[in-house]
Amino acid sequence: MKSYDVIVIGSGAGAIISEEAAAQGLKTALIDKGPLIGGTCLNWGCIPSKMLIYTADRIVEIEEGKKLGIEAEIKNVDFKSIMERMRKSRRESQVHIREGIKQSKNLDFYEGEAYFVGDYLLEVNGEKLKGERIFIASGSRPFIPPIKGSENVDYLTNESVLELKEKPDSLIIIGGGYIAVEFGHFFAAMGTEVAILEMADRLVLSEEPEISALLGNELGKRMGVHTNALVEEVKQSEHAVVVIAKDTNSDKRREFAAQRIMMAVGRRSNADILKVENTGVETDKKGFVKVNEYLETNRKGILAIGDANGQQMFRHMANREAEIVAQNAFYGTNIKVDYSAVPHAVYSHPQVASVGMTELQAREDHDVLIGRMKYFDIAKGEAMMEKEGFAKAIVEKGSNRILGFHIIGPYAPELIQEVVNAMTSGGGMEELEQGIHIHPALSELVQYTITSLEDS
Repeated sequence: MKSYDVIVIGSGAGAIISEEAAAQGLKTALIDKGPLIGGTCLNWGCIPSKMLIYTADRIVEIEEGKKLGIEAEIKNVDFKSIMERMRKSRRESQVHIREGIKQSKNLDFYEGEAYFVGDYLLEVNGEKLKGERIFIASGSRPFIPPIKGSENVDYLTNESVLELKEKPDSLIIIGGGYIAVEFGHFFAAMGTEVAILEMADRLVLSEEPEISALLGNELGKRMGVHTNALVEEVKQSEHAVVVIAKDTNSDKRREFAAQRIMMAVGRRSNADILKVENTGVETDKKGFVKVNEYLETNRKGILAIGDANGQQMFRHMANREAEIVAQNAFYGTNIKVDYSAVPHAVYSHPQVASVGMTELQAREDHDVLIGRMKYFDIAKGEAMMEKEGFAKAIVEKGSNRILGFHIIGPYAPELIQEVVNAMTSGGGMEELEQGIHIHPALSELVQYTITSLEDS
């Protein structure tokens, strides 16, 4: 058995912790199941998917050029080349990461699936490791719902879809969250006939209802969008996969058929694979590791960050969590995690970006003012002929503190950052009002949304 000052499980955001521990001269072990190391974002999530989606964005922009008086023709979409460019980038990242690990001092790397076998005791590849402090950064994996017949169907997930060599002629996506609408956008742009089946009454449930509605309407112009569709069974026929879904309003059943299907109904923590119960770490009903405001579990010296704890399942927040626990553990600080201004984006078409509360959440404990502004109502938005996209601000009455901000339209992820900075620095709307914004530029959308506040 080997003993370590620090053991980190997971080489995504967890690598931030292991690098800091090793730099402090602590005997450190980093464990990752492999074969792709570097975490979900780098290998199956943010990075590869956005490489694909960027191509889809360009295709749709060309197709939408007609509204600007531009007639253009797309002669060919090289699906194989697009997919291979993404995989080549991933392979190059693997080489870089592994080389960095080899050069790290005070760091032992274990590639294999680890699990707890006792108090602060892990086993990996048949070898037992004891850790004085253990950081769980084990990430998550696709959640596969218990749909009848799914065990007999070769379905895709956000991971396996990246290995496709041939474009499917048709695709059914089960689920209507971020992954579903992003890959729906990508495959529709590639020329695949796409249908999204979502059991709820709208897509991307965590977004503002009016944003969900607009996204559904826009995607519906390019693919089939079916809400209130509860999938009950999937089965393989001779030439297609058949999906049977029940309309939750009418109870009527309908059959959909496609060459391939994709499961995109959410993520689940990998804590069960780690068998965290063997070291006494508690999980919630969904299997995520329970943590306090310092990301500590119920066992002293064991902490959990990123998707493993399920607090905010975004790589940028996992990185921040890793930085905080490293500071607290190795520099004696006492920093709490603040989730009040964590932004996120949905890279579908149109794009979506949000930070803070929804209007419904804010009204539970606050008197609010609501601001709304369309892209088309600012000069640059009119120049772009962007008639549908808009921004929505939610501000606390009296204090003028920004509680939430939501955007749907071009460059939404970039536009939201100004609001994030304002919320992080104090939360007031004054700096958004007083800052001089370039005219004409899309950044004026943020400013004018704030100045449009009214009781609602």
